[in-house]
Amino acid sequence: MQQKIYITGVGGMVGSHMVDTLAKEGLSPDQIIGTYYKPTTDIAEIKGKATLSELDIRYSAPVHDLIRAVKPTTIFHLAAQSYPTVSWERPEETMQTNVQGTVHLFEAIRSVRRIDPDYDPVVVVACSSAEYGASLTPENTPVNEQAELLPLHPYGVSKVGQDLLAYQYHANEGIRTIRARIFNTTGPRKVGDVLSDFARRAVAIENGDASTLRVGNLETRRGITDVRDLVHALLLLSTKGEWGACYNICGQYDYRIGDLIPMIEEVVGIPLPIEVDPVLLRPSDEPVIFGDATRLIERTGWKQHFSIEQTIADTIHYWRQKSGITMTL
Repeated sequence: MQQKIYITGVGGMVGSHMVDTLAKEGLSPDQIIGTYYKPTTDIAEIKGKATLSELDIRYSAPVHDLIRAVKPTTIFHLAAQSYPTVSWERPEETMQTNVQGTVHLFEAIRSVRRIDPDYDPVVVVACSSAEYGASLTPENTPVNEQAELLPLHPYGVSKVGQDLLAYQYHANEGIRTIRARIFNTTGPRKVGDVLSDFARRAVAIENGDASTLRVGNLETRRGITDVRDLVHALLLLSTKGEWGACYNICGQYDYRIGDLIPMIEEVVGIPLPIEVDPVLLRPSDEPVIFGDATRLIERTGWKQHFSIEQTIADTIHYWRQKSGITMTL
């Protein structure tokens, strides 16, 4: 059977980089199927590398139709409402997208298996470090997969739902699932996280379009992974992971957010005036988000290839290109 990879949420940072990676590995556009809805990246950057279509996973019929028509051999379920702050504003939408959308995917697989009992896809579900929530205390990090799941916002709750659904469909239906608990990940194309926002703002300052770098709490600490290392981990788990198991995906170092600013200043070559923005001071922010990826490493042999310095440089380069600046890094 020809390998066919289906990526839900292909219009996000992770999905778009997964398309890039699979295309480089020699998969043809008809072997890489991607669906998106309200993409956060520029879909034009991956056109021609995959078979792309718009699909809102909150509705079951189009999900069932696609799974029946394509019968993908591996599914990377990345589609999500992925912003904790948005989840407070739109909790119902968050649950519909993240939880109900996951049910639609697994029920579509069940439906096909009733007709074709030999259909046996691998499903890697993008779960989140947000599931750990209140367990992420300085004395308890780096947190491992045995930590209690105590989410602190609707987004985290929705990710617990996705995680347990993936376990349940494996335990009861025998679907080959992997639960990938993803920690802070960034890089080119990312929007809405601290490093990418800092990088984008730094380019705006460099270009004369902004005067200050708006910041929130600079004392929080985050384990940061480059998106390309994350994609590598997800691909390894799809072939080497234990079905039904959960795996933390997190870089081996945690960084104080304030320490990222001098690294960015070194790349852009100018000082960045700092302005504390009260809107960015979030009382529910975990003081530290840092995971133990030992289980992933021992099972798959995963290694990080991108340093934080390389991630910062590549992210700044990306935003320079987007803004029309073509300076050499």
